[in-house]
Amino acid sequence: MDRFVPLGNEALAQGALDAGVSGLYAYPGTPSTEIMEYVQRSAEAAERGVHRRWSANEKTAVEAALGMSYAGKRAMACMKHVGLNVAADPFMNAAVIGVNGGLLIVAADDPSMHSSQNEQDSRMYGRFAMIPTLEPSDQQEAYDAARIGFALSEKYNVPVLVRMTTRLSHSRANVTRRDSRPENDLNVPAHLRQFVLLPGVARVRYAQLIEKQPCFEQEAEESPLVRYMDGPDKSLGIIACGLAHNYLMENFPDGCPHPVLKISQYPVPRRLIERLVEACDDVLVLEEGMPVVEEQMRGFPYDDGRVHGRLDGTLPRAGELNPALVAQALGREAPTLFLVPDVVTDRPPQLCQGCPHADTYRALNAALEPYSKGRVFSDIGCYTLGALPPFESINTCVEMGASITMAKGAADAGLTPTVAVIGDSTFSHSGMTGLLDAVQAHAPVTVIILDNETTAMTGGQDSPAHGVLEQIVGGLGVPEAHVRVIEPLPRQHEANAAVIAEELAYADVSVIVARRECLETARRRKRGQA
Repeated sequence: MDRFVPLGNEALAQGALDAGVSGLYAYPGTPSTEIMEYVQRSAEAAERGVHRRWSANEKTAVEAALGMSYAGKRAMACMKHVGLNVAADPFMNAAVIGVNGGLLIVAADDPSMHSSQNEQDSRMYGRFAMIPTLEPSDQQEAYDAARIGFALSEKYNVPVLVRMTTRLSHSRANVTRRDSRPENDLNVPAHLRQFVLLPGVARVRYAQLIEKQPCFEQEAEESPLVRYMDGPDKSLGIIACGLAHNYLMENFPDGCPHPVLKISQYPVPRRLIERLVEACDDVLVLEEGMPVVEEQMRGFPYDDGRVHGRLDGTLPRAGELNPALVAQALGREAPTLFLVPDVVTDRPPQLCQGCPHADTYRALNAALEPYSKGRVFSDIGCYTLGALPPFESINTCVEMGASITMAKGAADAGLTPTVAVIGDSTFSHSGMTGLLDAVQAHAPVTVIILDNETTAMTGGQDSPAHGVLEQIVGGLGVPEAHVRVIEPLPRQHEANAAVIAEELAYADVSVIVARRECLETARRRKRGQA
């Protein structure tokens, strides 16, 4: 055994390696990205031949991990919380179909939306799919969660969800490593029809999943990730879920005087909750994200007013928790936090100096001058910053892949021309099917693929469309004459604006690839070559 000081994401990744994982599948997205990056840098993973390449999107990541599980190996699929929406189809069906080798599905939630378009709680997905869910409260538990999760997965033949949150993912602490476990041998399922979800098989498998629910709850009652800690002051009992336990203990460095139930494994340990409720006058529920546990305790329409948390305003309904908010809920003076030095000042987000997207937006704005405002549909990536001054070029940003289909819908409504702006990685993630819809409908949509040859927003990961965008677009049915490539540079401004204007006048689908390498990845590449 040895000790190291990893990020929470890195602890989980090393825990998976030490637990014998054979394959890691992921799509980059803050705050989950470092899990895959750690395994990609790992010399141990390279020596063992652990699979560790980025997937086209979260759905394909879960499906590939499920395939590795089918073959008897331990596998892990990682994504940010909104990625689990993309992967919801295989995720829900994997709960019914089961697994062969251990399967962990990791969703990193982003409460307070530091870099996300919404705030959602992946524990809801765990309840929805009726599978065990782990929510580490610190880096050591993040490391241990991989081993515990794989063991649970193989014991009950179900996938296990691991929920991380931003502060845990991106903070460091000491972790003690356990002995390494060898990878599983190649081994197909004993029941070969298990993975065939014909209705007759699915009904049997679903009934088996329901029968396992009491076992999952018993596992949580006895889990090392769940602890009941008694205290002398029974005026209040505290349920602290996941990272919220750290915020509680920062308020009581010498020990909490109240009974505390720490929960880092679900379904909720009902008997332990009943013990706490019976022992204490009131109960405060601390949980990061949505009031998942608090809602289960309140029992609509009856509520005796003893349970407090996000639903009654004791804590804010939205956003991250922190030690100060927990102190306020406890009626205590807030602990001293680090003050922000004067040298750190707020500034609005903006494109990097010299970013190729800036030159594309200038050309697009020039080409759109003859038309009314409000006809540019965007996607998610660095280029979303084109909504802000000085560009103010885009009018929408909803979810990955929505730009082309929203532009098509607006064209269907009679708004012509319309423009879809999408990045090269996002296009391969979920833009291709939207383009196929537009091609089939001969929709008057001009698609601009901002090809900076990387997935820039999350740090420069590979994109599966790199080097083959024109072939993909052509294969989806866009005529060769209307697949145009421009180089977004200031000296090309007039020519680029003219190309965009020509395609805006074309009454069918056209695609313009605006290609220039991201400055940040270019700098890193050159430093690597030096």
